[in-house]
Amino acid sequence: LQAEGFKEQGNAFYIKKDYSEAFNYYTKAIDACPKNASYYSNRAATLMMLCRFREALEDSQQAVRLDDCFMKGHLREGKCHLSLGNAMAAKLVFNVFQHKNAAAVQEYERMAEFGFEKRDFRKVVYCMDRALALASACHRFKILKAECLALLGRYPEAQSVASDILRMDPTNADALYVQGLCLYYEDCIDKAVQFFVQALRMAPDHEKARLACRNAKALKAKKEEGNQAFKDCNYEAAYQLYTEALKIDPNNIKTNAKLYCNRGTVGAKLKKLDQAIEDCTSAVKLDETYIKAYLRRAQCYMDLEQYEEAVRDYETVYQTEKTKEHKHLLKNAQLELKKSKRKDYYKVLGVGKNATDDEIKKAYRKRALMHHPDRHSAATPEVQKEEEKKFKEVGEAFTVLSDPKKKVRYDNGHDLEDDGGFGGGGNNVFDLTQGPHAAPASFLCGPPPSYNKNVIFLQTFSLSIIHFYH
Repeated sequence: LQAEGFKEQGNAFYIKKDYSEAFNYYTKAIDACPKNASYYSNRAATLMMLCRFREALEDSQQAVRLDDCFMKGHLREGKCHLSLGNAMAAKLVFNVFQHKNAAAVQEYERMAEFGFEKRDFRKVVYCMDRALALASACHRFKILKAECLALLGRYPEAQSVASDILRMDPTNADALYVQGLCLYYEDCIDKAVQFFVQALRMAPDHEKARLACRNAKALKAKKEEGNQAFKDCNYEAAYQLYTEALKIDPNNIKTNAKLYCNRGTVGAKLKKLDQAIEDCTSAVKLDETYIKAYLRRAQCYMDLEQYEEAVRDYETVYQTEKTKEHKHLLKNAQLELKKSKRKDYYKVLGVGKNATDDEIKKAYRKRALMHHPDRHSAATPEVQKEEEKKFKEVGEAFTVLSDPKKKVRYDNGHDLEDDGGFGGGGNNVFDLTQGPHAAPASFLCGPPPSYNKNVIFLQTFSLSIIHFYH
């Protein structure tokens, strides 16, 4: 890393034509890493600019000794010989250089073909760059590089290469195919088909363009069928159609991300929430910037009461797009997460969050009878302690859910803003059991005017339980 740093500084001075400073930094790079051919070649170039050709020749020869395939080293060696009047030596080097160039181009082409078969597209791009450095006008190499850039998702670079070729040769079917391929993978399917058709017009036997055109048309048709089925509320059919669309071309990342998200939306409609989450996860794996997929997955997590996961997704969305809507969704998920960590009074009573007053009362009667300590007087001390705890929770839950104001605050999470929540103070059914089973004096003398009817019911029912067991 230090040697590369010196080299970069040397390059900067070379560009500024400060060759003395460039020489100093290339020397530092060599001292740090003496086995790197390019450092010697760079210093040789600097020495040539300083007209120090004998030293430049030595550096060029050292570069070639370290890497016999390093073409710049051979070229600079030949130029140094020529500058020093060594015509025969220069001719010999240039002959070797040309021979090695041809051999190198063949080798890079062979490696690129092997890499393409193995779908190692980065290796193909690397090999084509090396080959083009020696055969800069070869359209075949440029097309192969552009196609692999498209397959790597580097669409602007691929389009730039294809456009350069089309400027010189507007009828080049391979370049038209690459342009279409980029548009196809960017989910601009209609425009892509136009390029594929044009490529086939120029070369009717262009198999890659034919296959891509067929896939593009099939993908568009199947996706539109799925969308229509969804609009018609035929969710089972939509799910199947999106599944079929996903099988058409695994390489089309952007379109497949949308298809996974669409299928996730359908899955949510079909109450297949786990499957919907899996599909949305597949979508964001393909496209990490896909906001819609994060939002859909977050909503599924909310529906499953997996609030930590929902908060994480909404945070990702809000960090990407800081809108009021996204902020509201995040705040709501954070509130639900806090609420989920407190005692769930609805679960304590075994009722839904939309339960009526009568349903809450009935549930309270049932649970209070079930967990009343006197019902478990013959149980072990551990069981008695657990049942007493549950009995108190039942009373606490009823105290909150039977009071309209407390219930609203509880439902909205406002109790989380209080230090003590709803615990302690207020109307507490457990004041009914002072001593063995005595009712509090306040109840025996009649409830104060401020008591609401549900608290009176709670106290009355608790006393009825006491009399039931005694």
